[in-house]
This record gives sequence, C-alpha cells and structure tokens, in this order.
Amino acid sequence: MLFNSFEFAIFFPLVVIGYFLLPPRFRWAFLLGASYYFYMCWKAEYLVLIVISTLIDYVAGLRMGKTTVRSRRKKYLLLSLVANLGILFTFKYANFFSESLRVALNQFNIFYDMPMFDLLLPVGISFYTFQSMSYTIDVYRGEQQPERHLGKFALYVAFFPQLVAGPIERSLRLLPQFDRVFKFDYERVVSGLRLMLWGFFKKLVIADRLAIYVNEAYNHPAEYQGLTLLLATYFFAIQIYCDFSGYSDIAIGAARVMGYDLMTNFRQPYFSKSISEFWRRWHISLSTWFRDYLYIPLGGNRVGKQRWYFNLFAVFVISGLWHGANWTFVVWGALHGGYLIFAIVTADWRQKLAHWSGLAKRPALHNLLRTLITFHLVLFAWIFFRANSLSEAFMIIGNMAVLDFSLESLKSLNIALGWGELLVAIGSILFLELAHLLQSRGKVHSWITARPAALRWSVYYLLLLAIAFFGVFNHSEFIYFQF
Repeated sequence: MLFNSFEFAIFFPLVVIGYFLLPPRFRWAFLLGASYYFYMCWKAEYLVLIVISTLIDYVAGLRMGKTTVRSRRKKYLLLSLVANLGILFTFKYANFFSESLRVALNQFNIFYDMPMFDLLLPVGISFYTFQSMSYTIDVYRGEQQPERHLGKFALYVAFFPQLVAGPIERSLRLLPQFDRVFKFDYERVVSGLRLMLWGFFKKLVIADRLAIYVNEAYNHPAEYQGLTLLLATYFFAIQIYCDFSGYSDIAIGAARVMGYDLMTNFRQPYFSKSISEFWRRWHISLSTWFRDYLYIPLGGNRVGKQRWYFNLFAVFVISGLWHGANWTFVVWGALHGGYLIFAIVTADWRQKLAHWSGLAKRPALHNLLRTLITFHLVLFAWIFFRANSLSEAFMIIGNMAVLDFSLESLKSLNIALGWGELLVAIGSILFLELAHLLQSRGKVHSWITARPAALRWSVYYLLLLAIAFFGVFNHSEFIYFQF
C-alpha cells in the first residue's frame, strides 16, 4: 500500500481511530494485524519472509538470553545473520552475482550458464532484515534484553509506518514504546499530521513532478546532452531527497499521531560542508547502522591508516550494494568512500590552502564554498545511482560535457514538462529551500506554534491546496521501495 494512494487515505484514519478506541492491552495485536495487511497489499506471499525472519530472530534472542557462554550465544547470532542475509541474498542478489560471475568467466572462455531465478524483489526487504538483525546483534552484545512477547517483537519488525523504507529503528528505542500507553493528545496528533502534510508536499508536488523530467532524460541518455542532462541531474538530486525524506516525514508523522517516536532520518543534507557531514545528515538510520554494526566492528579509525582507509571504503561499497543489485550502486558507494579517504589524506593541505588564500579569515565564504563543493561531489555520484547501467552513466557524463548556451538549446529544456510545469517545479524547489533555511535556524516550528490558531490552520490549508492543485497523482512508488 502506497502512502500516496486512496487506499492509505482510508486505511490510516481507520487504524488511528481503532487504535485509540481499543483498550491498551489489545493495541499491539491491532497494529500488528494492520501492519501485516499493509504489507500484504503488495504481495501477500512475501509476508511469509517477514514471519520467518521474525520467528528466527525471536527464538535466537531468547536462546542468547538463557546463556552467558559466548560460543553458544554466537551460534544463535550466526543463525540470525545467516537466515536474514540468506533471505536478502536469495531474493535481491542471487541473479546479480550469478550474472556477474558468468560475464567474468566468459572473459577467460569459461562458459558458465546458471539459470536465472524468476523472483520479484520483496518491497522493503533490506529495511526489515537490517532492523531485525540489529536486535539480535544488540542481544548478543548484552545491550538489549531479549523480548519475550512474540507479538510485540513481531510488531517491532513489521510496524507499518516505517516497514518498507525506514527509518531503520533500533530495538532499544522502539520496543519499549510498545509497552507504553499513549492517550489521544491533540498537540501531538496535529504535530504528526503537519509532518505528514509536509512529506506529502515533498513527494507529490516536487519529487513526482521532477521524476517526469528525470526519467525522460536518464532513460534516453543518447537523445539528450548538455544543459538538459545537467538540469536532469540537479533535478534528480532534489527528487531523491524529496522522495525519500518525504517518505520519512510521513512515516515519522504517522507514528507520532499514535504516540510513537521514530528517529530523524534527514537533517538538510545538502547544506553539509563535507562528505562526512553529509552522511551524518542523509539517511541517518542507515549510516548509523553501518557505523555501529560494520565499521566499528572492523576497527573503525582505531587501527593503522591503511586499515582505516580500507574500513571506510569497504563500508561504503557494501552500503552501495545494499541499495541495489547493480554495479551502478557499487560505484556510487565507492565514490563516497573515495571522497572520504581523499578528505582525510588532504586535510592538512586544504587547511593550509584556506589560510594561504585568506578563506580562513572569511568563514562565511569558506563555508559556502565547502557546501557548494560537497553538494557537487554528491551530485556527481548521483549520476551513477540513477543511471540504468554503468555504460549509460558514462554516456550521460560525456553528453553532459557538450554544453550549448544558445537560445535554441535553452528552448529545448522543456522535455517531458511544459514551461508551466517547469516553473511550478522550480518555484516549489525555491519554497523548499526557503523552508530548509528557516528550519536550519530553528524558526519554522517555533513560528508556526507561536501563531494564532486561525493563521496556523490557514498555512495548513494552503499547503493542502498546493498539493491538490499542483500534486502529481500518478501513484508513483517511493524510490527506496526498490531497496
């Protein structure tokens, strides 16, 4: 079930009403049933995978809680990891690795013919497997007590607001909330609905409109060049941010309406002054997951320099592969790993350059330049993330370099979207960035809450009208559903 669908517009109010009308002791069962129904709206058969993952990790957690012998605890941890990663590999990566192996062996005249699996990728599989694994890892480490209530643990794995595209919640944060009794709170409900409204605006008005332009350019890269591809790349950077952060806003807002607190997943990432800061602001639940469960166990930065660089690079390559079974995602992750290593290696040189050029004495200008450089490094990497293949990514980069600022070239920019649609897109982006600027200064929430009720609701209705008149209602899936 898509958030941006008529079905969800009926489903969510009914769930909220039923949730608050039911006695607290029955709420977990009601939410679990609603969450399973929510997921089954895509493909009912794949609910079996969530149930299998839930049961294995539930049992593994209980078994680890019954022994202090490390070797026995590790046995159940390995059971959890093998089961979850096995499911993930089978449904998401088996065909990718099989085809990659076939191509590699063919280069040496070794002909390898493995039949491809005809499997539909279960929506959100990377998210719920990682969320479930984080629980067993925390139990193994002694940071989380085993959850004895199977129903509440199942709800932790399948909680519908964040089930298919995060945030990837930790059991230490979310599980205890299912034991609390939340009463209807008007201010909290309005706050949650307001965040959902903002998420719908980002998705329907901005992301889905930009997607029309981006899809045309990136799906036919041989037909376009120069400014068209450049504009499509800038548009994709905004599209993917609005699409994914819009989903996160809706998820966090929906949970907040019922009383639950989900972690923040984005903090104006394109305002970052370095790649490391970007990853502290972008998809925070995933970046912290890799930090806590892969980077630090590998040794983090508490090792020699060469090993440190390896740890960084390996984590980002794996992060890229997490996003999709395609070499484009591997290159995207490798680029970000390379950016971070380059930043570490050149830190002293860049600091000296800043002093020599006088930028160190002009922090505002220095920060602006750093932000622009960081954004364009991220922008370049997005080309590989969005391209359908590596060959098309390089074609796009080559064709993009053919810049033509003639009047004829400028007139041809309105591919897929008319000039009116382009103006709406650009105007909505400017509105978004203004909101981000105010939000970064902590003025949006305080300004809205300090206004009289009539003015506050006028703002909400204006946003609703903007969605109604300028939204693109083509039931487009969220980009991260494919991961």
